Amino acid sequence: MSRLVTVGAAQLGPIQRSDTRQDVVQRLLALMTEADHRSCDVVVFPELALTTFFPRWFEPDITKADHFYETQMPSPITQPLFDTARKLGIAFCLGYAELTQDGHRYNTQVLVGKDGSFLAKYRKVHVPGHEHHEPDRPFQHAERYYFEPSQDGFGVWKAFGGRIGMMICNDRRWPETYRVMGLKGVEMILCGYNTPLHYAPDPTQDKLQSFHNSLVMQSGAYQNGTWVVGVAKGGLEEGVASLGDSAIIAPSGEIMAQAQTTDDELLTHRCDLDWCNNYKNTLFDFDRYRRPDMYTSITAQRGAVID
Repeated sequence: MSRLVTVGAAQLGPIQRSDTRQDVVQRLLALMTEADHRSCDVVVFPELALTTFFPRWFEPDITKADHFYETQMPSPITQPLFDTARKLGIAFCLGYAELTQDGHRYNTQVLVGKDGSFLAKYRKVHVPGHEHHEPDRPFQHAERYYFEPSQDGFGVWKAFGGRIGMMICNDRRWPETYRVMGLKGVEMILCGYNTPLHYAPDPTQDKLQSFHNSLVMQSGAYQNGTWVVGVAKGGLEEGVASLGDSAIIAPSGEIMAQAQTTDDELLTHRCDLDWCNNYKNTLFDFDRYRRPDMYTSITAQRGAVID
């Protein structure tokens, strides 16, 4: 019997600096309600879904940016999300900025069950951007200033009758992200992202943003026999144009649903987790075909040139 999970990819349009948390939570609740009407089991929200993408500004006194972070989850403002999950019987995945009690700052994503309880927490591993003020940029990408890379690695958790993993934004560009979870038997990866259309270090890549976004998620899904749910915050936010292109991608690498706008938009698809076995037990049977003996000396080989 097939293991079916109906997923709602809840893309968000821009969140401006003037928008309050309460305003944003109401938008999230509206998307959750729509997802319930479409019989979704889980709703996936973007990276940093509660605020504008604040790393685009550099604040020399980082404590002046503390208001962008969550010091508890749920908080009084986000509690309605948990209450609604419990009321509707619908799970959700939420990205936000986390400030821990001992002062650590992480780009975080949580998975909350249909009963409103915590199922899992993931903190971003591959943190892009820069650590210092770069005033010549049209906007900053100071993620490495505002967030530290997680040391926790990539987990896979049992949920919805399958094996669920999480990643955040830049994580999706690295093959190791998918492969580590793939080796743990992942069947669905939930990913929130914010991707500006302009890439200051190399503007020639600007026209390829949509292509590269699809390329990495489709190949990661196919090469590891897993569903990938990529959910964006897009549109013109504080003068910065960001990619939408939220998508639900099958283990075959095919896009089964994709956003048509850069606004608040809900994509849904009924995902058969057993489809993963078509790839995990054939082309990508890791135990049978993979050659880990050839990878163990990769560090020693780095930089080596074969004539």
